[in-house]
Amino acid sequence: MGNAKKMLVAGSANLDFVMRAAHVPAPGETVLGRELELFPGGKGANQAVAAARAGGADVRMLLALGDDSFAARLEAPLRDAGIDARIVRVAGSASGSAFICIADDGENSITVAPGANLRLAPEHLPAFDGASHLLMQLEIPLASVQAYAQAARSAGVEVVLNAAPAQSLPRELLDNVDVLIVNEGELATLAGTRNADVSTQCDAVGVACVVVTLGARGALLWRRGQAPVEQQAFPIEVVDTTGAGDVFCGVFTAELAGGAKPEQAMRHAVAASALACTKLGAQSGTPARAELERFLADRAQ
Repeated sequence: MGNAKKMLVAGSANLDFVMRAAHVPAPGETVLGRELELFPGGKGANQAVAAARAGGADVRMLLALGDDSFAARLEAPLRDAGIDARIVRVAGSASGSAFICIADDGENSITVAPGANLRLAPEHLPAFDGASHLLMQLEIPLASVQAYAQAARSAGVEVVLNAAPAQSLPRELLDNVDVLIVNEGELATLAGTRNADVSTQCDAVGVACVVVTLGARGALLWRRGQAPVEQQAFPIEVVDTTGAGDVFCGVFTAELAGGAKPEQAMRHAVAASALACTKLGAQSGTPARAELERFLADRAQ
């Protein structure tokens, strides 16, 4: 990988326990599932793999792992994707894990046990070393996310924050975010209202550039003072939506790091997330760069 697209991802790594079932259980309901499979996951690791594999970026990742048997299974795919993994080893702690039920229609429900992810501290941030962008999520301590964002802003590094899982965020963090990526529910949480249109909600958040993922409808790019830009989804046969949003974030940021305009980055990201939905597993479903480029070339307008 060349150095034209250099970026740093700071975030989580989880081992995903994935079970398929006819439908996702309702509260209090027991559902008889089928096979159980284990996949490397976690929003941070998923996004790093997507940025490297589908985005073609030179990726460094900061993560924390425990001293259990899960750690090796989480580290190997990062190395395989060519990622420079900066790992904080947490003695006496389990690595992160997630329990995922995938319904036959491709929808899912996820419960996460963060484990070592919660031990990633402000002082663990490595040097940016030429990276143009820092990509983060919210599966590591908020204080660390805020410290990393402030350090990036001071170093002239663009901060891309995927504000997931949904939670309200302090102004001190949002003031250091250049691009915010959220789904509709996360946007409503940050804006504090569900009774307004997307543009009004984006404006209320107070970040100059917001990308809203819309699931099967594609994505929307909002920039203060400009008309919103929509990118329609690409029709595909859904197998598993797990990690599709992470693929979007990784590819979008990799494209920005390569100098693409946000509109171009969004088109690549929507295409990559569509391809990811055609395969099982968050990281294992991430398309290769060549596959993504073929997909887009076939659909060039």
